[in-house]
Amino acid sequence: MIQFNTPEWFFLIPLLLAAGWKYRRLRLASPLRLLLQACLLLALAQPALDRGGKGMDLWVLVDRSNSTAGIPAAGAEEIQAILERHKHAGDRVRLVDFAQSAVLRGRGDPVFAGGTAGTDMEQALAYTMALMSPNRTNRILMLTDGWPTTPLDQAAEQLIQSRIPVDYRLSVTFREADIRIEQIRTPARIRPGEAFILEATLAGPPGPAITVPWQISKNGGAPLRGTATLLNGKATVQLADRLSTPGCSAYEMTITPQNDPIPENNRAVSFLEVTGGNGVLLLSGYDRDPLAPFLEAQGFRVQQPSGLNQLDARHLSGVGLVIINNLSASSVPPDFLHALDYYVREQGGGLLMCGGRHSFGSGGYFSSPIDELLPVSMEMKKDKMKLMTAMSIVLDRSGSMSCSVPGGKTKMDLANAGTCQTISLLSDQDLISVHAVDSEPHPIVTLSSLGPNRKKMISSVSRIASMGGGIFIGAGLKAGWQELQRSVAGTRHLLLFADADDSEEPADYRETLKEMVKEGVTVSVIALGTEKSADAGLLREIAELGRGRIFFCDRPGDIPSIFAQETVSVARAAFIRERTLLRGTAGWLQIAAGQPEWPPAVDGYNLCYLRNGATAACVTEDGNAAPLVSFWNRGTGRTAAVTFAMGGELGKNIQQWDSYGDLIQTLARWLNRKNPPQGYSVRADTAGDRLRIRLYYSEENIPRLAERMPEISLELSGKESSRTQNGIWEHLQPGIFQCSFPLPHGVMARGAVRIGGSVIPFGPVSQQVDPEWAMPPESGNAFLDLVNRTGGRERMDLPSIFREPRPGTSLQLRPILLWSTCVLLVLDALFTRTGLLPRGQPRQGGTRSRPSGENNQSI
Repeated sequence: MIQFNTPEWFFLIPLLLAAGWKYRRLRLASPLRLLLQACLLLALAQPALDRGGKGMDLWVLVDRSNSTAGIPAAGAEEIQAILERHKHAGDRVRLVDFAQSAVLRGRGDPVFAGGTAGTDMEQALAYTMALMSPNRTNRILMLTDGWPTTPLDQAAEQLIQSRIPVDYRLSVTFREADIRIEQIRTPARIRPGEAFILEATLAGPPGPAITVPWQISKNGGAPLRGTATLLNGKATVQLADRLSTPGCSAYEMTITPQNDPIPENNRAVSFLEVTGGNGVLLLSGYDRDPLAPFLEAQGFRVQQPSGLNQLDARHLSGVGLVIINNLSASSVPPDFLHALDYYVREQGGGLLMCGGRHSFGSGGYFSSPIDELLPVSMEMKKDKMKLMTAMSIVLDRSGSMSCSVPGGKTKMDLANAGTCQTISLLSDQDLISVHAVDSEPHPIVTLSSLGPNRKKMISSVSRIASMGGGIFIGAGLKAGWQELQRSVAGTRHLLLFADADDSEEPADYRETLKEMVKEGVTVSVIALGTEKSADAGLLREIAELGRGRIFFCDRPGDIPSIFAQETVSVARAAFIRERTLLRGTAGWLQIAAGQPEWPPAVDGYNLCYLRNGATAACVTEDGNAAPLVSFWNRGTGRTAAVTFAMGGELGKNIQQWDSYGDLIQTLARWLNRKNPPQGYSVRADTAGDRLRIRLYYSEENIPRLAERMPEISLELSGKESSRTQNGIWEHLQPGIFQCSFPLPHGVMARGAVRIGGSVIPFGPVSQQVDPEWAMPPESGNAFLDLVNRTGGRERMDLPSIFREPRPGTSLQLRPILLWSTCVLLVLDALFTRTGLLPRGQPRQGGTRSRPSGENNQSI
């Protein structure tokens, strides 16, 4: 059946007939031109061929996010069975599971592999529309709680244009009685000493007054407690505070209402930055660090945190230079070391590492997250090895090691990779043994030298698989100790790798460790987990009794590098403790106006090697020619290394050097971050599950912006990993650029705006409240608005979907007719030129043609 969208064009038919009768020379009655007129007229009438469309594809979108409590997923199969029984011939029912991502459900009981900490309804609708057949009638039924965590504007427009209705059936989660924290309001930035108001908004069910206990803590300190009374479902808590120390402070609020059905939205965190220039963060292994007074005398604001285990990216806010002075890597949280890379390369910060027994390779910094930042390499050369080393590695291969981690590997795979790292780093004369332990130890490699056996050992270790059960710590320690007893190596060390949440049966481990230490053997532990894990205390005690180190790792991807760090610190660490002559080089003139009077010698130094591209300002006069002072640029920031001790017993002579203070202040000023450019300001805040960054600029900077746009980068760091991404600016209005990024809950964001050679850092920023549980009224209203605009409705009677009118699909014929018209026009012109089309006869009464011999000249 053919339908015409604009049939009024058919009124031209009488006019064409009249024109053909009156103006016969136009030859409108010829077959070719009649066909041409018919094609053109039909094209103007816009015909469409009805292709039926009685079959319907019903797409059932099942909300698998956390906020639904699994209700839609539990009832999806029953709903599918009901729909299958009542569908018409030719209809199809297809299920799509969605949360943070969407996937078409296949056969069998599905296991949804996507993230469930968000409800990305927009992406789910776009995914479903991409799967739809345009030749069939399509309809969507959503089984959801009706609270998306993303805007729905784009999806709504696409659905309306495609004429696809969206019906819904809500899951019941008893949200009506929910009491939650809606938001915490604080200024984005304040100056030191400036007073401000912290305002928290609580929401709950309208009705009688409800009293809600609350508590607010600052930077994890002692909480301030109180109660709030909800009147008509709303309450506000206000606190005044004043911060005098530049940096970033975190305010965490929790509420404890009675009988709350959704406790997940009873906690919120807000970050507040206190500006104050570019300070110096000094992390020291000395009780009284000798660098601090010299830096303060030069006007630097020095911060020396007491609780090093609490360090994270927040402590880099307002800091232009980080100094690590003779402090081992195991004393610094891995998250903080990871944060330093982005801090230097993108945010323009500076990093200085000073030497000592607990620094560089001796401190476990080889293959650490900051290894590549330093201008010196800690990997030792073959001819500089220490005495022979014997290592015994005890690996947990319990059931928890079979868990997958990002990258498609298991925890066991990464532990195997770490052990292979150790085997690769040890020298040919060193010895190693490897045991895999579950309920008993299993020898993988018996104690033997690596020289002729290295490849075979790596092959055997890489095939270790998790076999289930738990790990018997006591048996594993005994097995490793028995192997080490067979060696007379100068250094003997046992490395235990275990799950901090699943370590059991320690047996008489204290006696075993006592015997090992008595014989000069040390024991270190790599604990997969955190210091709050169930068995963290046991593993920490093992490391302390074994006079070794403890590494807590909650990022499985870091396991191989931790193995490498420990191997170098035990077997290859080289702190040369002897008086060594030195000499200055011309490299110092790159950062200073003149050469200092270098001291004649140092009492000891960490043996490192200068990297390609770095500059040495001072080197040893021994056969190593090792760099003592070196520096280079890394991204937008700078780093430097001083490999001799700047304090303690080994630094006494250096501290008496006349130019000691000049060395410190010259390096500090060169490394410290440059001041941001004038006339710019950056603000970052959250809106829903997105981070919004705005760059404000003054009029005098417009010519500079016209030459080169500012660049923006963002680092998103979570529990498992971190990633860096770049953004694109949108010109919001004169004086304001804006850029936005998705910001999942539980992820901390830091960023940098690069303008020419200068950098404006910002952050950290995170979601105050988990968007999945925030459930603001505007989100629910947006979903209902989408349903109404697409012509859908709530479906309590599921079979009624199949009784809805089904608009048929049609094939538009106008393009075909227009192309036919063009072809006919070309044919008409061709036939007329070649004479194949007969010429028309003149009408009666027309002008008579003259004979051929008659003079045609006009008079």
